Amino acid sequence: MLITRRNTKRMTGLIVVSLVAALLLCSCGTQRGGQPDGTKVKAMKVLQQDAPSTFEYAGQITGKDEVKVQAKVSGKVMQKYIRGGDTVQEGQPLFKIDSRQYESDVQSAQAKVAESEATLTNAQTDLVRDQSLLAADAVSEQTVTTQRANVKSYQAVVDADNASLRKAQQNLDDTVVYAPMSGKLSVDDVAEGTYANAGSTALVTIGSSNPVYVQFSLSENDYLKYMDSMSLNADSPEKATVSIVLSNGTAYPISGEIVQSDRALSDNTGTLKMKALFDNPEGVLKPGMFARVKLTGKTISNAILVPQRAVQQLLDKSFVIVVGADNKSESKTVTLGDKIGSYYVITEGLTADDIVVVEGLTNLQEGKTLDAQMVTPEEMGFSLTTSQTTATISNS
Repeated sequence: MLITRRNTKRMTGLIVVSLVAALLLCSCGTQRGGQPDGTKVKAMKVLQQDAPSTFEYAGQITGKDEVKVQAKVSGKVMQKYIRGGDTVQEGQPLFKIDSRQYESDVQSAQAKVAESEATLTNAQTDLVRDQSLLAADAVSEQTVTTQRANVKSYQAVVDADNASLRKAQQNLDDTVVYAPMSGKLSVDDVAEGTYANAGSTALVTIGSSNPVYVQFSLSENDYLKYMDSMSLNADSPEKATVSIVLSNGTAYPISGEIVQSDRALSDNTGTLKMKALFDNPEGVLKPGMFARVKLTGKTISNAILVPQRAVQQLLDKSFVIVVGADNKSESKTVTLGDKIGSYYVITEGLTADDIVVVEGLTNLQEGKTLDAQMVTPEEMGFSLTTSQTTATISNS
């Protein structure tokens, strides 16, 4: 047992000595072999090309026309001719209100009209008789005058009773609720048996599905930039186009046009509300959906473009890291222009020959030796039409 313990200690000592020797050899090899490898980064050459000036905002889809359907008379909903979510045509019956009371009102009004017409007929007969007697000097002129006044009075009663009959008949007709417009119904329609108060109970909501509005808001600065861009194109056939990208990143294939803008900026948000109209033949766009709205203005000639992810900002300064002489990292201050897809337009600070670092910027300082792997925009997923940022929703 004693020999075994001594051998074990001896072997442990040899292992420790061997490890120390190996570390010393590695250290000496590093010192003799020169400097360590450079910092690995991904880089690409800046783009220089014509690029359209674009403005991107968050928007929300709304129906062009939307109506809350209400009954014109009060009563219990006795029958539904539709189901929530149906597509209906203007004039199509939707609901049936209990009509018994209104049928009684019509019958009562008809009876009153018949009574007042009979009274009027008798008065007219008496007037004809009195006029004949007056011609024979059998009655006084005052008698004829009085009877003529009675006829007018009874005629007024007949007219009033007929008006009441028309009103009663109209109320009876209104017990059937018709679609005021063509469109699609909401699914929150009331159930049979619901008591509907005239003019206040919403039975169902109906809205048009084609076309639709996309509503969005511009800040004051963005509005001025947009107007400045478009004023430069006032006499050019190249007008602003409006397109949208849905929340899943799918580009909607049909372009729209701005048809409404608010008269003033909102006091609360300082933004200007605008609406663009889009055809929606397939019904893909649903009110309430969110989408990114893109406005296209003038084309910037020979624009210098760098990916947005390559730009770093500190306080009020923007800068990029470029691969400089001898593969050393070099910081360059830049002036940013518009955002176009995944890129910034650089108005000052870079040339078309610069190579910018697009990945590996974390803790990267100026003057470091770089091991740069050149990449393409396609490999990095950069695009002039797809932005990496999402605008803030500001629909007031």
